[in-house]
Amino acid sequence: MPISQAKLDALWDFSDPAATIDRFREAMEDDGVDAVARAELTTQVARAWGLLGNFDEAESELAIAEDEVDEPSEHLLARIALERGRLRVAEGAPDEAVPLFTLAARHAAADGSQYLALDALHMLALADNGHQEEWAAEGFSMLGTVTDPRTLRWGVALHNNLAWFLHDSGRPEEAMPHFQQALAAAEEYGTADQRFIGRWAIGRCLRTLGRVDEARQIQEGLAAERPRDRFVKEELDALGGEDTGTAHGTPGE
Repeated sequence: MPISQAKLDALWDFSDPAATIDRFREAMEDDGVDAVARAELTTQVARAWGLLGNFDEAESELAIAEDEVDEPSEHLLARIALERGRLRVAEGAPDEAVPLFTLAARHAAADGSQYLALDALHMLALADNGHQEEWAAEGFSMLGTVTDPRTLRWGVALHNNLAWFLHDSGRPEEAMPHFQQALAAAEEYGTADQRFIGRWAIGRCLRTLGRVDEARQIQEGLAAERPRDRFVKEELDALGGEDTGTAHGTPGE
């Protein structure tokens, strides 16, 4: 049977893909893990290899996942298409990823998995140049039918990604409501890192809008929480704030 998203979340550490691979391989050895579950775990091993930049190994793992069961479920097919699409994006070929994410969305719909469907839609909104707003709108529409809190967390990524698209397209006034909605979703359904990043992004957009006093207040609050965060330091420098010391990483680390 499929692995629960809660189980996958517990095994994942996106800051350490190598250790994540080890945990997934250990999970495959657990008693009671059948071929279907093993195949799904293998798709996540592939994703971790992709994050490490080892695309050949990632493709090999996806081939193993495909061969693990004789008649793969729609759920597994959605996972495989998603991870193959993510690999294409990581390799710098987003155009090749679009049909894979579209296929993933189709399999997810057939499976009845709103979680995987929203994952596919959020990736389409990133990869399908010129159609970002359309895919995001489809994702927002689906979110309106969701009740599961873990699935509702996709509101963070959907709003954040659209906000950055609008911001970087010279439309910061339109971006701000989406940054705010991303933070609202993070506060209700997300992680501490997502909440930190959400606040940082609002501060960054405020700087673009020329609201520097408000932006500085946000970044100074973040610096008090994580004084070594490089992105917060860069914002304070840009705003004329005080140096918070040597910093590294990204917001949320």
